[in-house]
Amino acid sequence: MINKRRSTAVLIGLLAAAALIGPSHAGADDETTEPVAEPPKVELVLDVSGSMRARDIDGRSRISVAQQAFNEVVDALPDETQLGIRVLGATYRGKDKKQGCLDTQQIVPVGPVDRTQAKAAVAGLRPTGFTPVGLALRSAAQDLGTGSTARRIVLITDGEDTCAPPDPCEVARELAAQGTRLVVDTLGLAPDEKVRKQLLCIAGATGGTYTAAQSADELTGRIKQLVDRARDTYTAAPAVVGGGTACEGAPLLAPGVYSDREAFSEHRWYRVPVRPGQELRASVSVALDRPVNPDYGVLLRATAPDGRELVRGVDAGSGRTDVVSAGLRWSAAEEEDGPSPEPSAGAEQPVRTVCLVVSNSFAAKPGTQARPGMPVELTVDVVAASPAPDGPDLGRGWVLLLLLALAGLLTGLVAGLLTRWWVHTWRVN
Repeated sequence: MINKRRSTAVLIGLLAAAALIGPSHAGADDETTEPVAEPPKVELVLDVSGSMRARDIDGRSRISVAQQAFNEVVDALPDETQLGIRVLGATYRGKDKKQGCLDTQQIVPVGPVDRTQAKAAVAGLRPTGFTPVGLALRSAAQDLGTGSTARRIVLITDGEDTCAPPDPCEVARELAAQGTRLVVDTLGLAPDEKVRKQLLCIAGATGGTYTAAQSADELTGRIKQLVDRARDTYTAAPAVVGGGTACEGAPLLAPGVYSDREAFSEHRWYRVPVRPGQELRASVSVALDRPVNPDYGVLLRATAPDGRELVRGVDAGSGRTDVVSAGLRWSAAEEEDGPSPEPSAGAEQPVRTVCLVVSNSFAAKPGTQARPGMPVELTVDVVAASPAPDGPDLGRGWVLLLLLALAGLLTGLVAGLLTRWWVHTWRVN
């Protein structure tokens, strides 16, 4: 009986020792002071043309579904968000196309949200006229003005532009070329191929997303996501960059935020210089702006120029999210098994080039357009290396195993002595 108790005590001791002297968690990142960003600015652009009378969404008219979605979004809107609302095709009832194609108005100016005013303005809308999408986009960009943070337009429409020129896709390219820091997300309310292609083109030109909303819940949920995403702004808009097909010749990136496009199952390469004593931190997010097959993943790797992998970060999904992200951290010290050689006096330490590789395993569903690629946002930072917090140096390999064995043996002996004392004192065998 005593031997059995001793064996159990030794086993418990080994487990306890392993838990007590196991590897410690990495400490929190150094606190940094971030500059105060501008409040997020969003303008919702709603199509109120005659086709919005169609009753094909849950047995209701398209305009009533859009109005309900607007009300729920306004109720859930964060207080710091500055919201504006613009409509198109909402007032002109005649047949003069020239006049009807000028029909776009801002019914709620961009600013702190007055929920009562916003709801009242949307509740009075009645489907009326033409569909000047291009003109409405250009006007919405003027409504949002300029600034240091990215701004978003959320376009909700059920039809293609009936008033070109200006062609809405050309307007989107024009705004992107001007460096207006503007993202246009599009929501289609009708299962029409021409509409889908046009809205995909608008979104693709500005780094936005396209979604087909076939129910009231889908429309409400998607608008909430897009408005909420506007809070994730930066003091500067992401810089547009084109990744390379190999490390050699890939763009050289400084710390910052970058946007790119990546095709299905593609690898895109970037280079980052890292000096001795510095740590590379990088993350990537890929937006699912079109239907893809379930079971996909995003892989972010840091490699040496010769292709040797240094570290990787990975994330996977199953079709229930609209963004997949991965991140990594690496410093040269992680490769060193022994002390670094002392640099000679006055010698400048060489800069290490680290290659970042963004890969994905997306596969398009049948009928889904593969181009342009999926929107990619890459964040790169190079900071002073942050070693693990101070703690007992337990060594590694055989030294660590020996320490674990000794700790377990010691715990078992103590437990055995206590058991023997108990039996001797209380005469229990």
